[in-house]
Amino acid sequence: MPTPSQPIGRFAPSPTGELHLGSLTTALASFCHIKSLGGQWLLRIEDTDTERCDQQFTEQILIDLEALGLHWDGDVIYQSERIDIYNDYLNSALHSLTYGCQCSRKGLEQYWAKEEQSQTHNENQPNRKRYPRCCVAADLDRQQHKLRIQLPDHRIGFNDGIQGMQWDNPQQTLGDMVARRQDGMINYILAASLDDGLQQVTHIMRGLDILPMTTAQISIMNAAHLPAIDHWYHLPLICNPDGQKLSKQNLAQPIDTRNPSQLIAHALKLLQQPVVDRDTPENMLKQAIAQWDNTPLQNKQQLNLPNL
Repeated sequence: MPTPSQPIGRFAPSPTGELHLGSLTTALASFCHIKSLGGQWLLRIEDTDTERCDQQFTEQILIDLEALGLHWDGDVIYQSERIDIYNDYLNSALHSLTYGCQCSRKGLEQYWAKEEQSQTHNENQPNRKRYPRCCVAADLDRQQHKLRIQLPDHRIGFNDGIQGMQWDNPQQTLGDMVARRQDGMINYILAASLDDGLQQVTHIMRGLDILPMTTAQISIMNAAHLPAIDHWYHLPLICNPDGQKLSKQNLAQPIDTRNPSQLIAHALKLLQQPVVDRDTPENMLKQAIAQWDNTPLQNKQQLNLPNL
């Protein structure tokens, strides 16, 4: 068990596909960074999306991390086994912030189309990402409908160790997010917020694509009376030579761990870290940890793969 003052980081992949170079760099960066601080590196499988997640991908992620010497501390946490915990929070600490919603995607599209039509000459077009709160006072059955959570309508700031000072108003940016779908599926950021607090995570290092969700996470953790994250770091995205983010949706190739040392060297080079001696994965990681430096990543939004 970690001591109260020990830094705790985590890697939290969703098993909707195998690890690719983008997710590997996140794993490697978060591992080396937290280990350079003498901390623990936890592994959490974020598999609440039962439609897209697959057990075979979960197994492959664990195999690949082990092959690369990225050994996690403690037991692996599976979010699919923690649905009751998330629902308990929705029914207790977060209850006053949540409400049932019956709005369909099609209905919202029609709503926004009418709004935009009526504001043709208005320069400030409505924010379609923000839910218009049609059901906030409807008192709908929470179990029979999707559940939304109200986010605060004021600016929240946090210092990002890579991207610098960040400010955002979660209500204006995201509105009242869906916390639980009608079929019972728990929203990603709700589950991540609760687990980061319950696992006493102190340092979060993850991809820049999650940055817009951070003030929502801060708000949810605060409302749930969970300890705040001490340090945030949002890594630049790994992009192909055309500037397109590597992702499962963009058919990024799964990593091949048959030559783990070569893969680690490639990922460290992408992360602009000092060169390490070619050795076993464990020895390469020891050297990478000893010389880990966030400075080359400061204020960068993307890192492009070279043309082959």
